Amino acid sequence: MGEMIFKRKLYDKMLQWKRERDGATALLIKGARRVGKSTLAEVFAQKEYETYIHIDFTEASKEVRALFDDISDLDNVLFQLQFHYQKRLIPRKSAIIFDEVQECPMARQAIKKLVKDGRYDYIETGSLISIKKNIRGIRIPSEETRLTLYPMDYEEFRWAMGDEVTIPMLREVYEQRRQMGDGLTRKLMRDFRLYMLIGGMPQAVKAYIETNNLSTVDSVKREIIELYADDFRKIDPTGKATRMFYAVPGQLNSNASRYQISSVIEQGKQDRVEELLQDMEDSQVVFISHQANDPSVGLSLHRDTNKYKMFLNDTGLFITLAFRDREVTENIIYQKLLSDKLSADLGYVYENVVAQMLKAAGNELFYHTWPTESGKHNYEIDFLLSRGNKICPIEVKSSGYKSHASLDAFFKKYPDRILHRYLIYTKDIRKEEDIQLIPIFLTMFL
Repeated sequence: MGEMIFKRKLYDKMLQWKRERDGATALLIKGARRVGKSTLAEVFAQKEYETYIHIDFTEASKEVRALFDDISDLDNVLFQLQFHYQKRLIPRKSAIIFDEVQECPMARQAIKKLVKDGRYDYIETGSLISIKKNIRGIRIPSEETRLTLYPMDYEEFRWAMGDEVTIPMLREVYEQRRQMGDGLTRKLMRDFRLYMLIGGMPQAVKAYIETNNLSTVDSVKREIIELYADDFRKIDPTGKATRMFYAVPGQLNSNASRYQISSVIEQGKQDRVEELLQDMEDSQVVFISHQANDPSVGLSLHRDTNKYKMFLNDTGLFITLAFRDREVTENIIYQKLLSDKLSADLGYVYENVVAQMLKAAGNELFYHTWPTESGKHNYEIDFLLSRGNKICPIEVKSSGYKSHASLDAFFKKYPDRILHRYLIYTKDIRKEEDIQLIPIFLTMFL
């Protein structure tokens, strides 16, 4: 099968960079492995430039790498690249892609001089954690515009399925608070659960389109999970980061108010644990949500670094990770998940996909817990959004709602701080007093 190219929203931001910066900066596309950075960079270069050179530093020859060791003669470097890749470059009409730039730190250091030269545009790709680990001894270019590519969001997934209609209509539903009826809501929930199961990793989406077989998709996702686990072993040979990664579904399923790190690894020194967490977050394989001790505008000012939850960047990977005790996740399990008939409580899956959608929409993740009046349990607001000079608390339910005690208690505790209260669940959009009940597939519009 030929390569399958998917439409990505980041393309428009790349166009804006090209138009507004006009060669004044290089473009760095960062993100986790396998989210489609290299493909997007090449598609962009093909469409927006007359010619381009694509240097993949995971495969580049020693001769190409050595060109960047000494760039004092820039004319010669650019001349040699054109000969090597058999591509003629045209000033201000050509681009050079530095793919997986972390594999050649001297090429990244050369960006400063290359941008100043101004003849061509430069697009870099790489994962942030790998870039950070390969910058020792080099000068980091300030002439970079940085963009983050996440796994495909729900709208991009619908595009991949050949559907350009659903998301614009859902936006109308959200903006007009128009009820859809139980039948249509069930159909839309089934469509959305398919996205949850497959996820937004381009290889997994491609496998589903080509085979329509969820077990085949599962095999692709397992390969990606093992790739991520190997990456964590590289940044942390003790294996602690890998164990923390594998434990994410279990930790969310435990309903604890925080990630219980002591149940996963021997903690050791606190500063080393914090470094591990930062490395894992920089990998963008996981998202970390912190407790906001005093939930108000400027949530990051009230971040509790010792209380956090961890989510996967892709809910399709999350589901495969949750069932990794089996050699392969059978189609019957996927079908039951798809029809919402699996007996296991899947609330933690819905919480992960909400985290993924909020993050993809540009939000940082925060939550808030506090003891009930009896002191035996905790109230919990799953997510907090800052909007203007107010905040919006969110509670996530995996089915139809029965109560919203935490939202009610939060309103009682902080009535003057709240703009809107949201309960995200699996039924039709509606309003109950001043609580907005939102089907989970509308989360992207919050």
